[in-house]
Amino acid sequence: MRGSRVAGPWPVVVTLLASLVACGGRPATGGARADVQRLLDRRAAAVLHHDARAYAATGSAAGFAAVRAVPLAAWSYRVTALRRGGDAATADAELSYRVEGYDRAPVVVKRTVRLALNAGGRWSVTSEKPAEETGQQLWDQGTVNVVRGAHSLVLGTGQSGERLRSFAELADDAVPAVSAAWGTAWAGRVVVLVPKSLAGMAGLLGSPAAAYRGIAAVTTGETGGRAKAPADRVIVNPDAYGMLGRMGRQVVLTHETTHVATRAHTGAATPLWLSEGYADWVGYRGTGRTPPEVAPELQHSVRTGSVPAALPPDGDFAFSGDAGRLAEAYEGGWLACRMIAGRWGETRLDAFYRAVGEHEERPGAVEGALKDVLGTSLPEFTSDWQDYLKAQLG
Repeated sequence: MRGSRVAGPWPVVVTLLASLVACGGRPATGGARADVQRLLDRRAAAVLHHDARAYAATGSAAGFAAVRAVPLAAWSYRVTALRRGGDAATADAELSYRVEGYDRAPVVVKRTVRLALNAGGRWSVTSEKPAEETGQQLWDQGTVNVVRGAHSLVLGTGQSGERLRSFAELADDAVPAVSAAWGTAWAGRVVVLVPKSLAGMAGLLGSPAAAYRGIAAVTTGETGGRAKAPADRVIVNPDAYGMLGRMGRQVVLTHETTHVATRAHTGAATPLWLSEGYADWVGYRGTGRTPPEVAPELQHSVRTGSVPAALPPDGDFAFSGDAGRLAEAYEGGWLACRMIAGRWGETRLDAFYRAVGEHEERPGAVEGALKDVLGTSLPEFTSDWQDYLKAQLG
């Protein structure tokens, strides 16, 4: 998971796809499990064909209207376990779905399905929800409204069409901005999820709301170069996002879209100062914002004689950590990437990012890329970065 922060004239706002339910019933027979699988197959077909009557025939119709507007290319269930107690049962299932035009591979999430035998001796669904300790899907939170942009798909709950269109406009501006910096060898489109509130954002991420208070947005997805993977989702915190001005909102969406574009070249070897710093560099690229405007926290440290001794460690990027340290980490990463772009050029910055990500492990990745791409060493680069901070922020 990656996130973004916005600083400067706006308030400092800081910006990753699950356990089983204890039921107590005995394992069901193979016949009952097969019956439930066929039931869920019919339920999935009803979702794909927008057939409300067929969906209701499988049991509870709750949730059908909520997901109906989502453009789905695939939707299926796989029963992984069934526990029966008399005329009731609980199924553990994997829901697999693809959003049409965006997901190259299915999103797979764990669900808990409760069932009952009806008067005719057939199983019917009484409820379906995320498995314990698993994040919600947007339609678990209410009816999903959809806005399509030129380069984006915005899905929201509890939001007006006008507000969702504003996110589409921002995302449509972000995609070409990212391509101008990174290149066009990526999907060139983005999925944005806009829940009703911070609590909704936390529900989608399966984490406490307190962990994301003040976080404007995060991007979920797999790192590494797997050819077929679900599209990343940019998940917005509408509470924090609403505190930003137009440019701040654009910087955040461009930052998050950068994570989408660079995902295949971001892996275990990529330090957060580079992935977050690069995303901020793209976000602020072309805005005209100066280092003192973007990096006020780090400027304060530099001017009081507390120049960082090293590039920001991953731990400083923790959302639940100290807010000042978090801000300085983002600012320091941004200035490192800005220095590379200014001294070695934007093409070398992109090549450096890719070279680091090619390593399977962290040790030696940055050092090797610094030597091979930039012709320097980590101690020399760190010293240059410290001098750069003093020159830009002193």
